[in-house]
Amino acid sequence: MGNDRKLEHIKLALDSQTKLDEQDRRFNYEPMLAAHPENLDLSVKLLGKTMRTPIWVSSMTGGTGLARTINGRIARACREFGMGMGLGSCRKILFDKTHWDDFNFRDEIGEEQPFWANLGISQVEELLFSENIQAIVDLVGELRADGLIVHINPLQEWFQPEGNRLKQAPIKTIRQLLAKVQMKIIVKEVGQGFGPESLRQLLALPLEAIEFGAYGGTNFSKLEMLRGDQQKLEASLPFAFIGQSAGQMVSYVNRILNENPQQACGQLIISGGIQNALDGYYLTSKSQLPAVFGMASMVLKHASESYASLQGFLEAQIQTLSLAHTFLTLNPDYHG
Repeated sequence: MGNDRKLEHIKLALDSQTKLDEQDRRFNYEPMLAAHPENLDLSVKLLGKTMRTPIWVSSMTGGTGLARTINGRIARACREFGMGMGLGSCRKILFDKTHWDDFNFRDEIGEEQPFWANLGISQVEELLFSENIQAIVDLVGELRADGLIVHINPLQEWFQPEGNRLKQAPIKTIRQLLAKVQMKIIVKEVGQGFGPESLRQLLALPLEAIEFGAYGGTNFSKLEMLRGDQQKLEASLPFAFIGQSAGQMVSYVNRILNENPQQACGQLIISGGIQNALDGYYLTSKSQLPAVFGMASMVLKHASESYASLQGFLEAQIQTLSLAHTFLTLNPDYHG
């Protein structure tokens, strides 16, 4: 057995070479200071609950039979691993319960895990103007959700062939919503993130959390552009490359806190472009606010395949997190 392992090492040695320009300089590796992790406590208190794993899943789909299966697998995984889940847009079930079972997963995820409803800023604006905020209250209550995520997507709405036109600034709509409801609110972007002034104004509001939805992951503005005609695509495509990365946004928030530590909103969900648990560990470690990290597209990919695929993916991410907490510290000389 030992000889077989040595032979395997020889065969793989050339394929295992690393290059200095591939080095991950975000971390200092400290191999001397701890034993291998075993049942490491990764829990974090966020959104009024204790998550056993600091991973948030923003589900991106709803309204089809396949979505029901995918969301069900995600809810089941969140319960198994102690994670939080944000539903995809619940617009379809505001006034029509045809697709209710695609979203109704409180029993699957359990009472102990965060489970949040989701509506777009244009729907919230429309319900405010029509004085029908009760529809939001009923939606959140009937889903037994912990609160409402409002996704901010003016560019997506602009480029979407069926999109709505916003009549007022989203920050005004969020302020009006907060004044009218007694529920917890999270505000998120959908793939391009928030600039520093948007973050400054959001942090001043009594939100439960801000979710980044940063540049670098799935970009729903670009998705809608690709659905349009070729002439419009050529004109609008430069907007697909506008936005703030998750790293930039963590730096913006830290800078705002340094200028004024007394902010009403004190929690973050760092999402957008996070490909693996090391990315999430780095960004949540940098954040001055309590934070978890969000993964959407990779979770969706594995949830679309099977529950076993999703389970294996998440187990590997949690093992990576445990190793990172044990052997890695942030490199103070890295400013990327």
